[in-house]
Amino acid sequence: MKRTKIRQLLSSGKPGDEVKVMGWVRTFRSNRFIHINDGSSINNIQAVIDFEKFDEKQLKRITTGASIAVSGKLVQSMGKGQQVEIEVSSFEILGDSNPEEYPLQPKKHSMEFLRSIAHLRPRTNTFGAILRIRHALAFAIHKYFNEKGFFYLHTPIITGSDAEGAGEMFNVTTFDLKKVPISENNEVDYSKDFFGKPTKLTVSGQMEGELGAMALAEIYTFGPTFRAENSNTPRHLAEFWMIEPEMAFYDINDNMDLAEDFLKYVIRYTLENCLEDIDFLTGMYDNQLRPNLEFVISNNFERITYTEGVEILKASGHKFEFPVTWGADIQTEHERYLVEKHFKKPVIMTGYPKQIKAFYMKQNDDGNTVAAMDVLVPRIGEIIGGSQREENYDKLVERINEMKLNLKDYWWYLDTRKFGSVPHSGFGLGFERLVMFTTGMTNIRDVIPFPRTPKNAEF
Repeated sequence: MKRTKIRQLLSSGKPGDEVKVMGWVRTFRSNRFIHINDGSSINNIQAVIDFEKFDEKQLKRITTGASIAVSGKLVQSMGKGQQVEIEVSSFEILGDSNPEEYPLQPKKHSMEFLRSIAHLRPRTNTFGAILRIRHALAFAIHKYFNEKGFFYLHTPIITGSDAEGAGEMFNVTTFDLKKVPISENNEVDYSKDFFGKPTKLTVSGQMEGELGAMALAEIYTFGPTFRAENSNTPRHLAEFWMIEPEMAFYDINDNMDLAEDFLKYVIRYTLENCLEDIDFLTGMYDNQLRPNLEFVISNNFERITYTEGVEILKASGHKFEFPVTWGADIQTEHERYLVEKHFKKPVIMTGYPKQIKAFYMKQNDDGNTVAAMDVLVPRIGEIIGGSQREENYDKLVERINEMKLNLKDYWWYLDTRKFGSVPHSGFGLGFERLVMFTTGMTNIRDVIPFPRTPKNAEF
């Protein structure tokens, strides 16, 4: 008999069906009731076993964490919370689990403890739900862009340039660190390294994405990115995933339209396909989770300038931890006030001071601001950041020099402004930040299967 997934049985199984399930034992009560989960659903299926019909030695092997195959007949369940259960006719232990050593006992565990056993935490209800939602979001992202006619572009993980100008990047080298070659100038001789120059792990696929947009018009990237920031906050990872569409012939308004439509689409898809997981997390961790998701898809996003936002915040009378001044970064507390208190809808803020934004953003006519945009949502604050890109060669060179970046590193980027430059725009969405918003988690380490943080590269 072929295996049937538990999700399928719970949704469409009928009493009288002969079935076979395979999964992991969550609990075994009274030597009679086995709760089995196979990862396909937040819900377990209950298998009822007549212990008098089976060998006692075999029954003792049914312990929490063991893997099991169960065959039998579906019958109407007498218990609460499920329509059917399995009346067991036979079972097989696929893999034993020592109950004295298995760390996931049927009780509540702290998130800190679960991070220390990231290889096992997907078996919990919480992390099973998170990973199913993460999958649904990833699928929805590809589905959305494919339906819009975008092309998926694979941008390099190893790069010779710094897209953000931040400088906090991981080095890539084949040097034996005990025998690093030194030049006559007493510097590392990178000419003898694999690539013949200093190389890093990328922080963004945006700039290479722009090259693709200059030929294919509309592309998106979706891949791993890296930042060597020595930070242990709940919002930072050393390895994370980014979605970065780049579009030729888009101005800042087109960019905002796309970002709003995109965000609503992927959240709506997840609500439609992972509602049981979302409701579980809403009940367990954040009673505003589902309302916040519905809030995003049911409202038109308010559009304001940075200057307007600063004026609203100053006039609010609210006591913020960080002072509000024109020219300073807008903090999460400011973003949340605008979304949750003032407008009561998601917000897209544009026209930021150029001194706090990246060199590639298009300069506005006022000479002080750039055509940048941030999409702000409840609880998280900024979830998407983007801009219209500077298409003017001379202005781009001027900004690179102003920020004291090495012009030679960007020769290929500048070529796109020399040969057929067009207005173009793009944005970046940190995938883990999106998963945090969609699951209600407060620590970014809990929305990626195997988090990479300072002093932590296990699993």
